[in-house]
Amino acid sequence: MVNAIKLSALALFFCVLPAAAQQPSELERRVADLERKMKLLDPAFRAGSEIVFAERLKALESKMDELLLAKSGDAPAIAAAVLTPAAVAAPVPTVSSGPFQAVSVSGDYQKSADSETRLPIAGYMDMHANKERGDPFRPDFHRFVLLFGHSFSDRIKFWSEFELEHSLVEGGEESGEIALEQAYLDFLVKPYLNFRAGMLLTPMGIVNERHEPPSFNGVERPFVETIIIPTTWRELGFGITGDLGRGFRYRAYLTSSLDASRFGSEFGIAEGKSSGFDASFRNPAKMARLEYAGVRRLTLGTSFYSGHAGFNTPGVNPRVTIGEFDGRYRFRRLDLRGLFAHTSISRTTELNRALQRQTGQNPNIGKQLRGYYFEPGFHLLSPRGRRDLILFSRFERYNTQHRMEAGFVPLPQFNRSSWVNGVTFKPTPDVAIKFDYVFNRNKSAVVRAVDGINLGIGWWF
Repeated sequence: MVNAIKLSALALFFCVLPAAAQQPSELERRVADLERKMKLLDPAFRAGSEIVFAERLKALESKMDELLLAKSGDAPAIAAAVLTPAAVAAPVPTVSSGPFQAVSVSGDYQKSADSETRLPIAGYMDMHANKERGDPFRPDFHRFVLLFGHSFSDRIKFWSEFELEHSLVEGGEESGEIALEQAYLDFLVKPYLNFRAGMLLTPMGIVNERHEPPSFNGVERPFVETIIIPTTWRELGFGITGDLGRGFRYRAYLTSSLDASRFGSEFGIAEGKSSGFDASFRNPAKMARLEYAGVRRLTLGTSFYSGHAGFNTPGVNPRVTIGEFDGRYRFRRLDLRGLFAHTSISRTTELNRALQRQTGQNPNIGKQLRGYYFEPGFHLLSPRGRRDLILFSRFERYNTQHRMEAGFVPLPQFNRSSWVNGVTFKPTPDVAIKFDYVFNRNKSAVVRAVDGINLGIGWWF
């Protein structure tokens, strides 16, 4: 009798085993779903169905860390798009222009059961301690930024960025700033054609759309991308965005213009950002960016801007034209990034004279501004771990008076170069502890540039 029971149980086991093997477990379904999403982010990724779950999970974690490092500017948006419950119910997501940007939709547009879902809250912060040679350290909680989004439907999404600078704001004094850095709606039609309107970041350069602390080396943002290309540069406007396939994506906007009355010799056009406040839309500025990210770990981009800037300078309406080219590449543990930018301002003779009549001082604005930088960085720790230690060195050359109109003399102290050498430690991909030493030089024998030491910590979530 006992033997009969054992034989019956054994027969039942072998009957049930094939059926059980055909039914995937909850763990297998979750791993397969994560592999499918990873495939969307990186077409080169290959799922390993023949590997045991532990190894597949380890491979997925390693690949995710690699993506966060290689595409650090897009990491939070990727996380928001892939890992949140709202995104699981929504159509297949792709990433828009930069970190914390609204998640765009491509592929299947079937409506989910819940047509209105909320996007996650995000944010980033950074603290600095800066010291110029001969001065004490100046501590500063530089930025506290919160980002809020909402998905009204599968096709209409909202994203915003609210920033507090220097911890406080006092009326009429330059001690802080509360700013609306982004606030726009995306109207999603097709992967290759979507509409966007609101307060927009100008799609130019590397840092302007990817300015969160863990996305770049150095405590402060590159000089070229704060002077030759203003950063952070936002304007009111509308336009189109899309993914053209084969690694190409674009953005093209019409926006409010720069304010030429704020241009100067030291900072060029950087102080001319209207940020959508008291700006003019009579002659909207035109801007566009095309990016290529088809080859693994290589991203190339080029941007163009053209717009009149004379709404606060009656009788003089100069045109500002900016062109730039940038690239990022990672080979094993070596990161490379670089950028070249050229800015032209028309009618600077009339503009300088008009501003001199208004202020009593000649601003000596150059008709051409030019800058470039090149930065190698080396990862000292294994890419398989979550920690990262990056040694980097960035050389920058930037001149806000590259060319002058006849009768105006360029000042050599504005023909500058900088070596920024430092280290970035990331205990996790979302937290960066930074140190750098800056060697500043210029062409003047009278006005000497001052070196500096910078310490900082920044994070996003």
